[in-house]
Amino acid sequence: MAEQVERLPETEALAVVQQPRLAELMARYQPRTHYQVLQPPLRVVVDRELARFAAWYELFPRSASPVPGRHGTFRDVMALLPELHELGFDVLYFPPIHPIGRTHRKGKNNQPVAAPEDPGSPWAIGNEYGGHTAIEPQLGTLDDFRELVQAARRFGLEIALDLAIQCSPDHPYVREHPEWFRHRPDGSIKYAENPPKKYQDIYPLDFDSPAWAEIWYEWRRVLRFWIDQGVRIFRVDNPHTKPIRFWEWLIREIKREYPEVIFLSEAFTRPKIMKALAKVGFSQSYTYFAWRNTRRELVEYLTELTQTEMAEYFRPSFWPNTPDILTEYLQTGGRPAFKIRLVLAATLSPLYGIYSGYEFCENTPLRPGSEEYLNSEKYEIKWRDRNAPGNIKDFVARVNAARRQHPALQYLRNLRFHDTTNDQLLCYSKATPDFRDVVLVIVNLDPHHVQEGLTHLRLADLGLPEGARFDVFDVLTGSVWHWHGSQNYVRLDPHQEPAHLLVVRHP
Repeated sequence: MAEQVERLPETEALAVVQQPRLAELMARYQPRTHYQVLQPPLRVVVDRELARFAAWYELFPRSASPVPGRHGTFRDVMALLPELHELGFDVLYFPPIHPIGRTHRKGKNNQPVAAPEDPGSPWAIGNEYGGHTAIEPQLGTLDDFRELVQAARRFGLEIALDLAIQCSPDHPYVREHPEWFRHRPDGSIKYAENPPKKYQDIYPLDFDSPAWAEIWYEWRRVLRFWIDQGVRIFRVDNPHTKPIRFWEWLIREIKREYPEVIFLSEAFTRPKIMKALAKVGFSQSYTYFAWRNTRRELVEYLTELTQTEMAEYFRPSFWPNTPDILTEYLQTGGRPAFKIRLVLAATLSPLYGIYSGYEFCENTPLRPGSEEYLNSEKYEIKWRDRNAPGNIKDFVARVNAARRQHPALQYLRNLRFHDTTNDQLLCYSKATPDFRDVVLVIVNLDPHHVQEGLTHLRLADLGLPEGARFDVFDVLTGSVWHWHGSQNYVRLDPHQEPAHLLVVRHP
């Protein structure tokens, strides 16, 4: 229009500037008289949808065998793909699948001396068969792994691998590049420590070594190797123990070539470090969700994650359990606690995951006060009856199906909390911008007792006028209730269903 005005006669130019379209444009785009161009310009990183919305399932492939006592294989994992597809998962995540060290191998329940039959911790990576680009021979071959990646995709699943930047004393790096590690005065290599814990079976790399550039380039090579095998998702073990600048460089290098790659940060550390890792490129981040149990704790934490600037760069992934984390809530709450935490994880965040055994409500700790599992799968092969009585597989499938069917549950920043008259009842909603899909969730946070109370709904957040009459459909039970206004009665028995997952039907 500016060009037209400049070249047209005055009378015709006047007609142009009087058009309603010009007024619309001027209202939409404010004058930039005092604006400045930021130098250097910022880059915008665009991730694929799976970086924002996904349900993860963590599985030790060595425990996938249907035969008790036999080491699992990639072929055994392939046989589980139909079940994981039916459960509604998007990502199948493996702990390290590499050869396991023999020197100082850990035994059952993290005993310092292993028995001959003990398989060791998968995080003690490397032996005579190779290191981070090799596969534990008992799992299968590289060809088997590639076949598994393709088979998983046919079932709508992507394989995620663990990236653990550490070595067993038997790793080829120790022999070929001793300068990559820290040494004691006597010349021996320092093993990993996190007082009071000692990890004699693991050597951390020295990122302050004069050979730091070699180390950086080697991990880029390792990632490229697995990308060549078809992997596009990596869960990074303890990234906060490596330099932030290293991750910024490595992620930028990989995503320049493969923008579809997703990185999940497993950093249970200070909030400042967790935020920094997200800012330098991690697509997703573990969180403190596992330890947020009360209504106040959950509301405060989720408000920070969804309504502050954190939502601009930090994508939270909620895990109610991991191989390292069996919370007191799950230990003492029984089957209802597993349902409660699953609903919370899967509906508060569009990203969540569970570690295998969750669907069977495994909750025996190593000892009172410990968050470690008794007979932890980190140190032994575990066989599971996948149809054991009391499992919650059907419940998991229903929750995951609701996530896929309802776009409102696929976003983070649309979370809105509503008051109730009972602190044990947590009420929140999610809606699409046009309110065509509105989901209201009410959870009994008490796994032991029936809880009841009234809701105080902010109807505007549900796309409803004050005093509206509307129906809600519970996707967990199939029940329908006729509600009126903001105050409605709720009663939840944790030994039946501890939550309502309600679809709001507009009148």
